[in-house]
Amino acid sequence: MGALNIAIAGSSGRMGRALLEAVAQAPDMRLAAALERKGSPFVGRDAGELFGAPCGVSISEDTAIALAGCHALIDFTRPEATLDHLKACRELGINIVIGTTGFSAEQKELIADAGRDIGVVFAPNMSVGVNLSLKLLDMAARVLNEGYDIEIVEAHHRHKVDAPSGTALRMGEVVANALGRNLAECAVYGREGVTGERSPSTIGFATVRGGDIVGDHTVLFAGTGERIEITHKASSRATFALGALRAARFLAQRGKGLFDMQDVLGLR
Repeated sequence: MGALNIAIAGSSGRMGRALLEAVAQAPDMRLAAALERKGSPFVGRDAGELFGAPCGVSISEDTAIALAGCHALIDFTRPEATLDHLKACRELGINIVIGTTGFSAEQKELIADAGRDIGVVFAPNMSVGVNLSLKLLDMAARVLNEGYDIEIVEAHHRHKVDAPSGTALRMGEVVANALGRNLAECAVYGREGVTGERSPSTIGFATVRGGDIVGDHTVLFAGTGERIEITHKASSRATFALGALRAARFLAQRGKGLFDMQDVLGLR
């Protein structure tokens, strides 16, 4: 196979611009389409203008037409938009890499079902480092399974609309699964007032929003006389973009099915 033809959804956003630049710099990829919502002032403009290097690809609001001839769509937008793009990809037989967060359980089922017809990599965080951290968290939780309280702290920029972050929730799921717990039953998402003593079976979450923080996550295992912290800090969205490109390459080799970054990185 020659160069992979890649489409980028939400091309004018922070992640969209990072993805456009990453694809432009990848020798085995070609930017074939850039998508934006209907009515966006960026529609019709050269996508390359968004990162300072005109490329001859016009930003489109017509998903079906733009995706013609593409091998994969990379989508870091909003749940409703992603599901519309997923439907189009499924109809056209085009793989999709989804980094969008904030989906409901029912929406996640729709994504999983699409894996019957096309290749789907669905992960709340495409960073190689974060996904290695998930593996480390599974190991840590199995060892620190008694006598340690678990808290997850995450921080993101002021524009992020969902909380806790999808990555923090995934970290909580990994830890809960390793401990034989159900995160939906043991998670505590906020504390205020007289809360009483901490239940040892809970997993706590704390959320920080401010400035231009790209993404910080820490999982704290607090025991008697010691604490273990596993932390990942992202200083650039390039790390997520490069991970998404790895996912697109993975799908080109694997075909249809539902995968996550643990599969892409061979960490299963």
